Amino acid sequence: MNDNDYMHLALSLAEKGCGWTSPNPMVGAVIVKEGRIIGQGYHEKYGELHAERHALLSCSESATGATMYVTLEPCCHYGRQPPCTEAILASGIRRVVIGSHDPNPMVAGKGVQILRSHGVEVTENILREDCHRLNEVFFHYMITKHPFVVMKYAMTLDGKIAAYTGLSQWITGEDARHHVQKQRHRYSAIMVGIGTVLTDDPLLSCRLPLSKNPIRIICDTHLRTPLTAQVVTTAKQIPTILATCCTDRKKQILYENLGCHLLVTEAKNGRINLTQLMDKLGKAQIDSILLEGGSTLNWTALENGIVQKVQAYIAPKLFGGATAKTPVGGIGVSAPHEALRLKNTQITKLGEDFLLEGEVINNVYGDC
Repeated sequence: MNDNDYMHLALSLAEKGCGWTSPNPMVGAVIVKEGRIIGQGYHEKYGELHAERHALLSCSESATGATMYVTLEPCCHYGRQPPCTEAILASGIRRVVIGSHDPNPMVAGKGVQILRSHGVEVTENILREDCHRLNEVFFHYMITKHPFVVMKYAMTLDGKIAAYTGLSQWITGEDARHHVQKQRHRYSAIMVGIGTVLTDDPLLSCRLPLSKNPIRIICDTHLRTPLTAQVVTTAKQIPTILATCCTDRKKQILYENLGCHLLVTEAKNGRINLTQLMDKLGKAQIDSILLEGGSTLNWTALENGIVQKVQAYIAPKLFGGATAKTPVGGIGVSAPHEALRLKNTQITKLGEDFLLEGEVINNVYGDC
């Protein structure tokens, strides 16, 4: 096995922390000595041991003279855990192979510098793109201090998210719906508009075993969410945020008494100021959002440049109907050249359905 092979293994270990490490990154580490893997580990949960320390603790023999493969630059500062650079130096590791640099200003090259200054050989950027992609949420959040937003929707092959009657269950099959549940576990929060709550009364939970529920965010400009809605009646069990422009304390208290947290923004074109909302959510350490909005919220999110990625689940069906809703509403663009474009697109087959996903190029943050 070579450096790439061991880094691939470290990446597969890192992925095991998916959904549990936020707002920290997913990190995996493998320790190799004389061609043998003697230790491995990953960052399992926010606040717990980092991957490097897990790997060192798992070693079947002394790590002196060994090589450590780690998907992200080792930390060199005190947080919830002590610096991993200290543990690496104390272990006698001779060489450290790193996948990608840490954009956290408290690390950002300092981890590598410390290791090299103590005589440790450091090899950088092994499978860098794969390591970066694994932590696209962490990189975006560290750079912008705003959540990484994934706009998700299911549609037919002719671009409809519901029949002309408004009925939409189910467009996609079980495999695609299972994949959506995995995304709800992966990302920190899920966001919908008031229209979705009034129409579907969704629970917005993750139905997978051994998973976590996302924080629920409801964009409700005028506080019209029914007090009997599932997102309200379960707010003491699942964190629920109502984003609103309503400043009526009498109305606000009704929701707060039921366990909801309110975030008030200024109005923008008669709706919630989504850019301001992203700023508030970022400060609350919400690093990622799965946007499962309707066509109006989807367009507003794109128009405000807060969407970083699109996930379109496409069913091989045709609904037709001139009035049947499409995933993105609003006024739209006036000419084809104004379209928001996607890069790094890929297609995944899920049962009879397809997942088409890509990164939004034209967002206000640029490519990061």
